[in-house]
Amino acid sequence: MYGTPHIVSDVMTQTVAAIGRRAAFKEIVQLMQDWRVSALPVIEGEGRVIGVVSEADLLPKEELRDDPGAAYLQLRRPADVAKAEGMTAGDLMSSPALTVRANATIAEAARLMARGGVKRLPVVDETGLLQGIVSRGDLLRVFLRGDEDIAEEVRREIVSYLFPLSSATVQVEVEDGVVTLTGHVPDSALVPVAARLVRAVEGVVDVRFDLVRDHGVSGAGRP
Repeated sequence: MYGTPHIVSDVMTQTVAAIGRRAAFKEIVQLMQDWRVSALPVIEGEGRVIGVVSEADLLPKEELRDDPGAAYLQLRRPADVAKAEGMTAGDLMSSPALTVRANATIAEAARLMARGGVKRLPVVDETGLLQGIVSRGDLLRVFLRGDEDIAEEVRREIVSYLFPLSSATVQVEVEDGVVTLTGHVPDSALVPVAARLVRAVEGVVDVRFDLVRDHGVSGAGRP
């Protein structure tokens, strides 16, 4: 009914720095510095993602270098001790990698990042081959969408659908991503439905309503 949600391929970066399983520790650090990234996909074969090495995976070695005795006491998890002694990407990587498909919605990618506690996700195809990478910053780009563009989609895809007989009297205004609907509607019970649909529009920050029923019954102020 309303516009197609943006998907990961709309915002992902296609040029990706990646490393092989045998990449050495210093090579990993250097590549992170050169590309100004905090994590690198680890690939093998034709580009299948088998893991991810992040700055967090590298830090145990610095802790061990600073004070080997105390560090071993603090690195209680066997995995942390292994990473402190790791020399290659294969030793250091987190595996299996948390990945996302290019056709996933931005909301799905955001949920994956939040649940996995990661800042970026390798984007893979159906066979697991690396296609790109998407970061938190990439996902937030939808909020740079212009106010008038958002307003036009709300008018065309939502207001004209839910309130076809009164769409001409329902005004849509958008300021800094906040959508405000004012006017008269035949059925105030549809206002919560409109609220859900408007919030689903890409780039919407918040929704406010001042809709009044045709017979003078006040609609919801802010669902």
